[in-house]
Amino acid sequence: MERQPLVRRAGAHRSPRRQLPTWTLLGTVCAAGIGGTFQYGYNVSLISAPTQHIHKFLNGTWQSRYQTKLSSSMLTLLWSTIASIFSLGGFFGAHLGGIMAGWLGRKGALLMNNLLALFAAILMWASFPTGLFELLIIGRFLIGMNTGIGLCVQPLYIGEAAPRHLRGAMVIGSSIFLTGGILTGQVMGLRELLGGEECWPFLLLSCGLPAIIQLLSLPWFPESPRFTLLDRGDEAKGIKALKRFHGPLRYHKELEDIQRENFALGGEKAKKPWELFADRSIRWQLIAVICLTMGQQLSGINAIYFYASYVFAETGIPPEKIPYVTLGTGMCECLTALTCGLLVESLGRRALILGGYCLMMLWCIILTISLTFQVYAWAPYLSMACIFAFILSFGLGPGGVTNILTTELFMQSSRPAAYTIAGSMSWLSFFAVGMLFPFVVKGLKQYCFIVFLLECSAVATFIFCVIPETKNKTFLEIKREFHKLNFRRAKEPDEESHERQQLCLEV
Repeated sequence: MERQPLVRRAGAHRSPRRQLPTWTLLGTVCAAGIGGTFQYGYNVSLISAPTQHIHKFLNGTWQSRYQTKLSSSMLTLLWSTIASIFSLGGFFGAHLGGIMAGWLGRKGALLMNNLLALFAAILMWASFPTGLFELLIIGRFLIGMNTGIGLCVQPLYIGEAAPRHLRGAMVIGSSIFLTGGILTGQVMGLRELLGGEECWPFLLLSCGLPAIIQLLSLPWFPESPRFTLLDRGDEAKGIKALKRFHGPLRYHKELEDIQRENFALGGEKAKKPWELFADRSIRWQLIAVICLTMGQQLSGINAIYFYASYVFAETGIPPEKIPYVTLGTGMCECLTALTCGLLVESLGRRALILGGYCLMMLWCIILTISLTFQVYAWAPYLSMACIFAFILSFGLGPGGVTNILTTELFMQSSRPAAYTIAGSMSWLSFFAVGMLFPFVVKGLKQYCFIVFLLECSAVATFIFCVIPETKNKTFLEIKREFHKLNFRRAKEPDEESHERQQLCLEV
């Protein structure tokens, strides 16, 4: 109880409910994002531009090595391995992310992660001059691990550093950098830049540049104050970080929330992912995060991108101009990520994600109709409008809010493990979509969007019935929101002791 005097002094300083973020917080969001979710978006989009050039490289390498022509089936196998091993690396990276975040800290994990990106970039570049396509496969696996770690640690770091009333807007920075990475990858993959036959190794090498930028910028910013105070027990360093993130006159409220959470945790250590499944007090939070993460990947956004080129061609756009029109989809995602960041603290998380899924259901219906009647002159234009509307709805809801909820639904001891589980489910879903989606399209054709309509309907129903509004609530308040679901009529074992601790803190 020796921290009570510090809390009493903190209670005397009541900061305004709405404040602008400090420059340190904004700088941290940018420094963490450029080597975090930006890498994911960048590496997902850039691999499509040099597809034909990589095919030619594989054919030439195979011919010179074995003095025989590469068969069509073997070429497909090699290319599929290069494309899909990225998601396998991401799956392993998601598991490593939670461990690294607890061992090295949130900032330390991000900094160490850049070494993987630099090594992967060098290997992918070196594959062409050495004639070793195996280096390309290893590099794609390692850059997948890098993005898996980044997707896990970056929103965790920002969510713990941001003040309660700005937590949603700051975590949306992860989505802004992700969509910015997609758009940048599309631009860099144009023929006029690095998408030409002679430049594609340098396009793959360019994924090392964000890692260098983060290595130069992130060390100037503090470690997560929640990690420093609750996990490391370093009060002096934690308070110093709070002052830099929230301002020397505004940090007291956040410090009070952290110390209340510390008393509620009672010295509980960080949990392992498998321990979360046995913890009844977070059962529905875990179910919620798994459903939301899988719902995000299985919502049909990948199908929309698959159909985009076909629809653009049907509207009469020349094939050589389609890559430039496709940039519009990347711009749409960036626009909605920015819009979501502006609206998430006013409309709230629940309204945005529920509204996003409902709008996606509507566009699935209209797109199915327009693709069915593609023979009519108006249908391709309606399809193109639906593609952009679907992307806007995804970015405004599921694309932006899912990461915020993963941060907010868990206490400090469970949060890294929750991100590990969420990341694992996301990458598994991503891999499943990549493997099964071609068969779904082949079997159902334009009616494949009925499958995504049903999936969006199920997720929207789950959100409506289970997910509470978390805007401007402490992690303890959000935990109490789930108490009725987790325990039904039973009394939570430590509820009374927690209430006594709360009273002690308010004395």
